[in-house]
Amino acid sequence: MFDGVHRGHQFVLQHVADEARQRGLQSMAITFDKSGPQTLTPLDQKRLLLTKTGIDRIEVLTFNDALKQMTAREFMERELRDRLNVKVLLTGYDNRFGHNRTEGFDDYVRYGQELGIEVLQLPQEGEISSSIIRQLVSDGDIHQANELLENPYTILGSVEHGEHIGTKLGYPTANLVLVDQCQLVPAAGVYAVKIRMENSVEWKHGMMNIGTRPTFDGQHQTLEVNVFRLKENLYGQQLQVAFVERLRGEQRFDSIEALKEQLRQDAIEAERILA
Repeated sequence: MFDGVHRGHQFVLQHVADEARQRGLQSMAITFDKSGPQTLTPLDQKRLLLTKTGIDRIEVLTFNDALKQMTAREFMERELRDRLNVKVLLTGYDNRFGHNRTEGFDDYVRYGQELGIEVLQLPQEGEISSSIIRQLVSDGDIHQANELLENPYTILGSVEHGEHIGTKLGYPTANLVLVDQCQLVPAAGVYAVKIRMENSVEWKHGMMNIGTRPTFDGQHQTLEVNVFRLKENLYGQQLQVAFVERLRGEQRFDSIEALKEQLRQDAIEAERILA
């Protein structure tokens, strides 16, 4: 799946690129269009991250019933050899494929010998997995998640009209709705973030609140981002939000004035971190 394209994935992909160069072949990453709840990287974002690894070609397979029912040997014969012309297959240390994932590396080597595909296995690159990173993001440990991703965890959202509470507090916010509803949302709290607006290459500084706004007796989770020193109307735009650090968890304040003072301190702390 290459979900997250984290350091472990990058380790594998770098070896693929090096092996291809040495053999005079093209390097290729094969992934799937499948996504599910708590996905780290939607497909378009995953493509972009894979491109940055230096891989020559990215092949996205449709995860349909026919593909799901293929055994490992059928997959290697029909997809890898016949359709994609694979000469060398490199797998991660724990990678399994084929119906129910019942076969393992020794089976792939044997099938490869029959099909003319050399199969190699790469060692483990530390304790890094997409599931570990998902847990870190879910817990709000963005700093550690970013260490394993080697990129800031990023979401893409469309700006829609909210209740304008931030404006009344002196910190106008863009109310975001995820473009991919399957993407994992970090734990509730306030974060130092960088924001890139639609059709822009510049990353601006800001802070983001995720939560139910308990001070105002909110019932539903909202994603609200305050872009520092921005007067532009963002309604209808898509924003990329890159999480840099969690400032604090979600809190209920006894007064609006106490909340305003905390937001002032949050903004100062976010600016310090982002600088």
